[in-house]
Amino acid sequence: MRHYLRSTILALTVLLPDSFCSKAQNVQLHYDFGSVVYNKDYGTRPLLTSTVEMFKPDAWGSTFFFIDMDYTNDGITGGYWEIARELRFWKSPFSIHAEYNGGLTTLFPFQNAYLGGATYTFDNKNFSKGFSLSLLYKYIQKHQEPHNFQVTGTWYLNFGKNGLCSFSGFADWWREKTEVGDFIFMAEPQCWVNLNKIKGVAEDFNLSFGSEVELTNNFSLKGFYVIPTLAMKWTFN
Repeated sequence: MRHYLRSTILALTVLLPDSFCSKAQNVQLHYDFGSVVYNKDYGTRPLLTSTVEMFKPDAWGSTFFFIDMDYTNDGITGGYWEIARELRFWKSPFSIHAEYNGGLTTLFPFQNAYLGGATYTFDNKNFSKGFSLSLLYKYIQKHQEPHNFQVTGTWYLNFGKNGLCSFSGFADWWREKTEVGDFIFMAEPQCWVNLNKIKGVAEDFNLSFGSEVELTNNFSLKGFYVIPTLAMKWTFN
C-alpha cells in the first residue's frame, strides 16, 4: 500500500443526486515516488498500488468502501480494506458513523479496528464542493491500549470548465500508542484532470490522470514524510 492505514470517506455525503451516484465507483493505479524522495530512509514499500472505491447512498444514509492492493515483482504483497456506513433517519447534516478497518501484509497483519461516532456533512447546492467532519471512538482489537479516538475530515472540489479538474482527499488524526509516539497524523489530497471534460473527448471516456500526496507523521516511520504518487483512474458509470 502507499501507506499501511487509510481511513477516509472521499467526497462523503449522506444523500446525493442520481447523477453523482452513477459515478461513485472507480479503480485507481498509483506509482509511489517515496523511494526517490527519501532514498534509503524510506524503507522497502512497494511502488505500485491499486485502489478500488465504491460509494453508494440510499434512503437511510450511505455506504463507502475501498480496497488497496500492493504489487511487486513477486506478486501481491499486501491488502487493506475499509468499509464505513453513514446512518441518518432524519433531515439533518448529522449522521451516525460506523466503520471497520483491516488488512494483511507479508510482514505483519493489521489489527482489527472498529470505529463509531458522528459525522457532519456539508455540500453546496450543485454538489461542486463539500466536506465532512467525523468524531469517532476507535477500538483497536488486541492492542496494548485498545480504546482510542479519531478525528477525520474529508473534502472535494470540482473546478475548471465543466468540472475539468477535481480536488479531493482526507485528513486523519488519531490516538494509537506505538514505538514512535502516541498520536498519528495522515492526509492524502488528490488532484485529477478528467479527460471526458475536454472538448472533443467522448463523455463516457471516464479516464482521469493526476496525483496523490501522502502526508504522514509517526506512521510506521518516525517523523513527518511527504510522499507523492503519479496516478490514473477510471470511473464507472
